[in-house]
Amino acid sequence: MPRRLKFATWVPIVSGVSCRPGLLACGLQTNNIHTVDFLLPRYDPWLVATSVLIASFASYVTLDLAKRVCGDDHAMARIWWAGGSVAMGTGIWSMHFVGMLAYTLPIALGYGRVLTFLSWVAAIAVSGVALYVASRGSLTIRRLAIGSTLMGAGICTMHYTGMAALDLAPGIVWNLPLVAASAVIAVIASAAALRIFFWLRGLTDSRGFAHQAAAAFVMGLAISGMHYTAMAAVNVPAGSVCLSAADLGGSGLSSLVVLASGSLLGMTLFTSVLDARMQGKTNLLARSLTATNIQLQTANEELRRQAFLDPLTHLANRLLFEDRLAHALARSERADVPIRGGRPSSLAVLFVDLDGFKPVNDSFGHAAGDIVLKEAARRLLGVARECDTVARVGGDEFLLLMEDVSSVVECSSFAERLVNALASPFDIANRQIQISASVGIVVFPEHGPGDKLIARADAAMYAAKKAGGNIFAIFEPHMDGGPFEPLSLQNDLRHAMDRGELTLHYKPKVDGRHGGLAGAEALLRWNHPRLGPIGPTVFIPIAERFGIIHRLGAWVIDEACRQLRAWEDGGLHTRIAVNVSVHQLRQPDLVERVGEALRRHQVQASRLLLEITESVAMEDFKATQRAFEGLGRIGVFLSIDDFGTGYSSLSYLRQLPAKELKIDRSFVSDLKSSGDARAVVDAVVRLAHALGLRVVAEGVETVSQRDILLALGCDELQGFLFARPMSADDLTSWVRGGAGDAARGTSILGERAPANA
Repeated sequence: MPRRLKFATWVPIVSGVSCRPGLLACGLQTNNIHTVDFLLPRYDPWLVATSVLIASFASYVTLDLAKRVCGDDHAMARIWWAGGSVAMGTGIWSMHFVGMLAYTLPIALGYGRVLTFLSWVAAIAVSGVALYVASRGSLTIRRLAIGSTLMGAGICTMHYTGMAALDLAPGIVWNLPLVAASAVIAVIASAAALRIFFWLRGLTDSRGFAHQAAAAFVMGLAISGMHYTAMAAVNVPAGSVCLSAADLGGSGLSSLVVLASGSLLGMTLFTSVLDARMQGKTNLLARSLTATNIQLQTANEELRRQAFLDPLTHLANRLLFEDRLAHALARSERADVPIRGGRPSSLAVLFVDLDGFKPVNDSFGHAAGDIVLKEAARRLLGVARECDTVARVGGDEFLLLMEDVSSVVECSSFAERLVNALASPFDIANRQIQISASVGIVVFPEHGPGDKLIARADAAMYAAKKAGGNIFAIFEPHMDGGPFEPLSLQNDLRHAMDRGELTLHYKPKVDGRHGGLAGAEALLRWNHPRLGPIGPTVFIPIAERFGIIHRLGAWVIDEACRQLRAWEDGGLHTRIAVNVSVHQLRQPDLVERVGEALRRHQVQASRLLLEITESVAMEDFKATQRAFEGLGRIGVFLSIDDFGTGYSSLSYLRQLPAKELKIDRSFVSDLKSSGDARAVVDAVVRLAHALGLRVVAEGVETVSQRDILLALGCDELQGFLFARPMSADDLTSWVRGGAGDAARGTSILGERAPANA
């Protein structure tokens, strides 16, 4: 039944019906109290619940769409914005329309098509504003205020335009406080929706679905609350007639709206979820590709590091150094800018070699050697300028490239700082080790063309090392080895054995008692195909510097054993002495190598005598003792060469299983003129005999020297008085000639060999 309201004061009039204050009308009347009857509305609870569900579902879809419109693909984001606005607007409008259909009066109701359509357009516009704001980078206070106000106004426009589609006569009487309340709720709900949009955008954990569903339900309640607050503001006077009853309305329309909006929202959500999964797979693939690219980049960087950097010190290697040198030379030649002194010297190369590194490496192990090299690299970098290049190009060899140098004096000062830095003690195994450095300097262009810089810096360094080390030397023309340049020779020397360029010559040893052949000392000779004969004083140091000495020494021992076998087969039974370097002594497999050579050529071990210089033997006594003991066990004779020139201790000498001492030629040459030299030789002979050792004197060139040595009891003699070094075949002929003389009562000791023997 109709409800009756009483009101007073000014009274608006709608179609002759009096209303209470606060209700919208079209005229005013005097302050009289009137009573107006209004129709009592009813709500279909199922449709109300459906409208709330539609509002929540539309909110859920809207929250999902908010993630799509803020993607990196701007074209797809615009498509999602347009389609999302239609889907979201339709969902909000459907909630509103279903809520209006849930509203019934005792009269037939219907909705005008035009205004209903315009309310749908308003809903789409509201959704467009919401999604646009949601797609922005951040939600500022200004953006929140403007966006929520526009959205609230749009929602109110949609709702009241839809209500205006309900054409009643007399018309609706509005409760203005409730109308204002609905507008406030619309703005607040819009602000909350925007805040939720931005909150869920950053939510990526496994609870994202539950958070989104709960937020959608809250938004649905807020939208529904606004709608039903606005509907509560509607008052329809009793006796009103709906002029649009023949237009849109009825339960069939309600079902159609619910089905259509639900289908549209469902399809939109399905498309959004499908896009999200595809985007997720795309992102996963992109991350996988990114990770692969990072791995490839890391691998490329590692390859580059291995190709251009020294793995131990992480300095530039020779390849990188030569590349930077080439670029520096090109820049220097292009600039050609004179410097102080009027010379265009613009860069310098310094060759640094550590003095005494090998004994440290051999005595304390490779780990200690690595520590020295790393610390040396650190010190070099500490002295070098930022524009300089420091490289490690060998075991203990470094190169420095200085650009923009002003003079040789500047390079000298720099080299002096390098020498001082490397002269400071190194802390190794809780002890301080003292080493030094030799530095060679070459300046471009006054010291030669660019392709000679490294070789000439090496020559200058070698000159500094021969001068005692711990100094620097500036390149001078006489240092240039010319055809005997070390870097070139070392490459040729590596192939000399395979090409048959190496041979052994033999220097006889004469027995001091019987005058017969006591043995021969093997001397290595190199006949270079282009340069001719090269002396051992030239190529042996090169072999030691560039690590060829091990292979070279093994070849000499093997060739000596082969020659011993050949002589044995020819009826000549003698012994060959081979000089062994300190590098060979420190080889852990030296004994095995020697034993293998003896077995291969079927030679008695006692026929091979290995000589080592006294100073070398005492340099690393433990290594020498280990090598001597191992060689002694297999029966190889051992000799200490150049005895008297070193600083050996008698206790050390007693511990070495040597069979022979060899007196240095410097004492032999002064025997006739120096009483001290004679006293030294006499003491050495007596000491050696007391220790059970044979004594060999080398460098015998005169009869008087021979006679004195024999008088002092020397066991064996060798020198130019008897023979010069000769080939194996010449030695065989020489021995046979001497043997004939011995048969006639004349020994080798009584003859002087021809100068060209």
